[in-house]
Amino acid sequence: MFAKVVAVSLLTLAGTQAFAAECKVTVDSTDQMAFSTKAIEIDKSCKTFTVELTHSGSLPKNVMGHNWVLSKEADMQPIATDGLSAGIDKAYLKEGDTRVIAHTKVIGAKESDSVTFDVAKLAAGEKYGFFCSFPGHISMMKGTVTLK
Repeated sequence: MFAKVVAVSLLTLAGTQAFAAECKVTVDSTDQMAFSTKAIEIDKSCKTFTVELTHSGSLPKNVMGHNWVLSKEADMQPIATDGLSAGIDKAYLKEGDTRVIAHTKVIGAKESDSVTFDVAKLAAGEKYGFFCSFPGHISMMKGTVTLK
């Protein structure tokens, strides 16, 4: 009897974990100015969401650095433009820019960084995007973030 209860409990636990939302994604960046994904879906059941940014290229961050920035789609280009003068040490983001929901630091070859943010900052029905704010990279390095 005890063995049956344990077996059923383990099956129930395994089943619960199988349906748990994945609240993390790894995004790779390359020397070819590309992210490994163009779309990220975040399950509404996630309280927080983590993005791990990796750089599989061979160039240093001052030459081909990348970061991952989350904002409303309409704010992406203005954030990138306003951040140009901020410099690499500030991740090419204007200090205190409230339009930025989350961001990683700028990384170079074989480096990684991650950022975890509160999913409650995202509103249902709003259009969100991610991009690299390194000068000139937003034209190729961007994607969508959807709350599902």
